Amino acid sequence: IHKPTVAGVANVCVAANPRTALKLGHARGVAVLAALHNGMRVYDYTPRMVKQAVVGYGNADKQQVQQMVRVLLQLSASPSSDAADALAVAMCHANQTIIDGEII
Repeated sequence: IHKPTVAGVANVCVAANPRTALKLGHARGVAVLAALHNGMRVYDYTPRMVKQAVVGYGNADKQQVQQMVRVLLQLSASPSSDAADALAVAMCHANQTIIDGEII
């Protein structure tokens, strides 16, 4: 069984719909609270940082992120948009911890 010790989360970006932004903020808050409650360290990344880490361009669109996640992880098919976002945050965290010299 897996026992993660860290969690990476992305900041809520500005959404066109205020209700969507509020729902995303609530979901993010619950994820952070659950991670902290389970003794995990939480790392926060901006959408620009995540895109930069995966695509190499901070203004990349969702399709570019999906495609690069598929290529970098050698997946047979592109993951869903939400799965690609989650994997991209994990990849960003892995890149950041290597840069900072921290052991994952």
